[in-house]
Amino acid sequence: MIRLRALLIKEFIQMRRDRLTFAMMVGLPIVQLLLFGFAINTDVKHLSTIVFDQSLQQEGRELLSAFQASEYFSINYAAKNYQEVTEAVESGKAKVGVIIPPDYTDNLKHGRSAAVQVIVDASDSMAASSAISSAQLIGQIRSQEILIKRMQGSLGKQLISPIDIRIRAWYNPDFISAFYMVPGILGVVLTMTMVMITSMAIVRERERGTMEQLIVTPMKSHELMLGKIIPYIFVGYVQATLALIVGALVFDVPMRGSIGLLYGLTTLFIIASLSLGVLISTIAKTQMQAMQMSFFVFLPSVLLSGFMFPREAMPQIFYYLGQLLPLTFYLEILRGIVLKGIGLNLLWSQVFALVVYILAALSISIIKFQKKIA
Repeated sequence: MIRLRALLIKEFIQMRRDRLTFAMMVGLPIVQLLLFGFAINTDVKHLSTIVFDQSLQQEGRELLSAFQASEYFSINYAAKNYQEVTEAVESGKAKVGVIIPPDYTDNLKHGRSAAVQVIVDASDSMAASSAISSAQLIGQIRSQEILIKRMQGSLGKQLISPIDIRIRAWYNPDFISAFYMVPGILGVVLTMTMVMITSMAIVRERERGTMEQLIVTPMKSHELMLGKIIPYIFVGYVQATLALIVGALVFDVPMRGSIGLLYGLTTLFIIASLSLGVLISTIAKTQMQAMQMSFFVFLPSVLLSGFMFPREAMPQIFYYLGQLLPLTFYLEILRGIVLKGIGLNLLWSQVFALVVYILAALSISIIKFQKKIA
């Protein structure tokens, strides 16, 4: 018991000295609880919506008010033509497009069925299902309200449904979950391996005592950083290639866009993930700390990037936290190229975000890394 007591005292003293590891051990469960409790929400609301109202009448405005009041749709954009609706949905700026025809009011006044087109971005199957069911329910409720008014003065006449909501699900009309999940899994795998491997790179050199050999070389700090990053870029290419092949052969995932563009933008994401790993490596003192920090980054990346749960369903603070993760932008790139077939003209904002992320992470890493033994 005396020997065991001495060992326990030693471990508690070591735990007190290694405050960073202890803080992560205590704080990580709290962060997980908050993320799972608030960020994970399958009830998708406030979907960004663009409207093309060609009728410009009171009846059309009442229908749009019903969409807005449902809280499932947030009308953020008003289009002047059909092309603007298409571009907004393709770029991901809007998840839903509502098109009211010019004869909408006339059809309602003359007792005819008035068609309303609702375009839904079905590349996100969960958000699309919510949008479709909500739009159909709104159409039914509005139709019932109009029918009740008609019945008061049209007893004995045959009545038809006033509003015909016509849904058009783009990019994944059959709601095949593999089309949505497989590209996301590629991004998650790259994040996990690239960040975790490089996060332990400098720490491993320091623990093994080989950092001294690197320090006495004439290499500069940024050259050492690049030396840690470049080899793993090729590893990332192998992972991406295997994932795309398996996705196409096993799950029949389509490739509607440019494969060359996909590889080019994948390079940016790999470098961004590696840069984040190197930054962690300059902060952590041990490989255990580096691994814990990597997991601390990996979990929010899975939950807040839109990989499993639509970001539109998250509270605003978690939505903006997702903007700090490179995986968020890469998933938009992946699904945009693979499922939508869009080009760089609609992905420039995501590319710009990744470039800024790379420059920031590498700059901080180089500043923190001192070419000396810590």
